[in-house]
Amino acid sequence: MRLEDKLSKKVKVIPPSGIRKFFDIVSEMEDAISLGVGEPDFDTPWNIREEGIYSLEKGKTFYTSNSGMLELRDEICKYLKRKFGLNYDYKSETLVTVGGSEGIDLAFRALINPGDEVLIPEPCFVSYKPCAFLAGATPVTIPLKAENEFRLTPEEVEEHVTDKTKILVLSFPNNPTGAIMDKEDLQKIAEVAIKHDLIVLSDEIYAELTYGEKHVSIASLDGMKDRTIVINGFSKAYSMTGWRMGYAVGPKEIIGPMTKIHQYGIMCAPTTSQYAAIEAVKNSDSDVEEMRKAYNGRRKVMIEGFRSMGLECFEPLGAFYLFPSIKRTGLTSEEFANRLLMEEKVAVVPGTAFGDSGEGFIRCSYAYSINDLKLAISRIEKFVGRLIK
Repeated sequence: MRLEDKLSKKVKVIPPSGIRKFFDIVSEMEDAISLGVGEPDFDTPWNIREEGIYSLEKGKTFYTSNSGMLELRDEICKYLKRKFGLNYDYKSETLVTVGGSEGIDLAFRALINPGDEVLIPEPCFVSYKPCAFLAGATPVTIPLKAENEFRLTPEEVEEHVTDKTKILVLSFPNNPTGAIMDKEDLQKIAEVAIKHDLIVLSDEIYAELTYGEKHVSIASLDGMKDRTIVINGFSKAYSMTGWRMGYAVGPKEIIGPMTKIHQYGIMCAPTTSQYAAIEAVKNSDSDVEEMRKAYNGRRKVMIEGFRSMGLECFEPLGAFYLFPSIKRTGLTSEEFANRLLMEEKVAVVPGTAFGDSGEGFIRCSYAYSINDLKLAISRIEKFVGRLIK
């Protein structure tokens, strides 16, 4: 019996993540520096950890409601109103998930029927296309342009909309580019979404990490709350990646079905993590601001470093990534990343890991110590210097 013949055809055709393959090499390479992982290098703030520990000491280790603890959902809604002017009912319009990634998967599965199309601007987070495909949709990518600072334009959406389009994915601040969309940008996209009766899946996991303009949620614009599912979580802003805490808010007509899928597949998010998350949204604004300021300083160092070596790099105003162009070197993104790792022991992610439109670029995370970033830049500069004469 050939077990591979028993596998789902969908699973067999999905490629593995283009991010992860470099990390196995880096883990076994002495003196290597990785700029590849999209994970904060800060410890989870102590008050958050302490609350998780305290819940364990008190024996609070039982199932919670499928939707998440009422207190946590209430605090999430208070946070969203305080920070972004969003108003949601914590009982019927809020679902606590196992990371933001589960929320994305649930939304697709709750909404998609076979043959539906999902518009996905790229470069983008690696999960959108596979999750949409597994849910039965046809993913339709919208290539974003460096000359537009990787912002999505209404013309680009119009060009790709068909009578089968059901969902538009927005991911701003963006992974991998660091691009943002301001209120004016979003208003134009909202008009297209309303015109074509689209549901918007807005992944706002980096909403707290902007440098300059404050993040605006498309759900806050007129006519958009009832057609938008907002995905967010605790991994990036609160440095809680391993706690696996996320949430989705949106119309109860969509959150309800998402919860139904969640209760059969997951039951509930980890109880210990939920207690820690309550503390995060209630009392950790200052910790978030401290981390954001540190990222901003690193961001400036990295931009200056890439520009000084002669590589084009637009200024990202969100998340903690740079997406410099390596086209001047004459190498493909894959060749550049492989050779940089082998020759200078620095790991970056090829832009093509985030879609075909990422060709000619690399993603570099600056969620690392300033000393590691400076050393990495010096090594990359040596490598690029050998390529650009």
